[in-house]
Amino acid sequence: MKKILIIEDNVDVRENTADILEMADYKVLTAQNGKVGVEIAKQQHPDIIICDIMMPELDGYEVLKTLREHSNTSQIPFIFLTAKTEKIDMRKGMNLGADDYLTKPFTDNELLEAIDCRLKKHDFLKKEFSRNIEGVSKFIEEASAYLDLEHLSRDFTPKIYQKKDLVFMEGDTANSLYFIESGAIKTYKTTERGKEFVTGLYGSGDFIGQLSLLTDHRTYIESASVLEDAALYEIPQLDFLTLIHGNKAVSNKFVNLISNDLVEVQEKLVSMAYATVRQRVAKALLDLHKKRILTSEENEGISIAREDFAGLVGTATETSIRMLTELKDEGLITIGSGRKIKIKDKKALENIVVFN
Repeated sequence: MKKILIIEDNVDVRENTADILEMADYKVLTAQNGKVGVEIAKQQHPDIIICDIMMPELDGYEVLKTLREHSNTSQIPFIFLTAKTEKIDMRKGMNLGADDYLTKPFTDNELLEAIDCRLKKHDFLKKEFSRNIEGVSKFIEEASAYLDLEHLSRDFTPKIYQKKDLVFMEGDTANSLYFIESGAIKTYKTTERGKEFVTGLYGSGDFIGQLSLLTDHRTYIESASVLEDAALYEIPQLDFLTLIHGNKAVSNKFVNLISNDLVEVQEKLVSMAYATVRQRVAKALLDLHKKRILTSEENEGISIAREDFAGLVGTATETSIRMLTELKDEGLITIGSGRKIKIKDKKALENIVVFN
């Protein structure tokens, strides 16, 4: 049963509103002024708050401001109940984070519809979405409803890429965010000498192109090419920017959905700066094995071109080949047909990463 807090100093309005909500099977809490309402909200954590503006002790604006400053009450949907309809008052409340307004007098249906709408939208913010195209589509569909938008794309069709195809090139206009349904993609930057520095390897469930869409010039800051036949979905730039900038709560949820492992990126940068080549090779092998990127379901080995592996490690191709040969001679890996690399002693590789 959903719990609703009514903060209203007028006894008749408070009791009549409570009666309507109780008859609609809501559990109702009431407070006769803003100060009491804040304390009840902190203790009871209601699912939604309905609050008058003009009240003794604390007015509605102060109540909202106070609750938004506390982590355990900051996300509770908040509806103002007021007889004042001037735009300046409505704008002030919205700037403080109010979700809706109800103007007194209101009908039973107006009250119940406003509450139902806000609870449904709040449920969206609590929902978890899977990192597959069904989850992404569901998120965009529900975000459209939350933001009352119609233009966000909802009908996604995969685009098929073949091995070695270029998805986008560094410096090109960043038109889309890409979601990888299947296959493997590498992102890389090209040095002044024409060498490739691999910035990441991505597989099913990953997104690429996020940071490029946020740059001032909206150009891709790296290139992306296909390592293994892939199916990608495109999210247009306009949709991406709407979800990022349209609403703080939706933006936070969207960022969590599309962010790949930033901790891993940070660890990689530290590794590039301080780890030996041997440590970086061992870590790259473990990461590829863990992500199962470029690894068959039968675990027949990691299939990656040696120049791509060298770019991932951040060293010359010849150096990475020499290190792989050393690990093979030590019995830690095997190199089979098609130059597929199979890990034989995972624990030993982990020790190399830590202790060299």
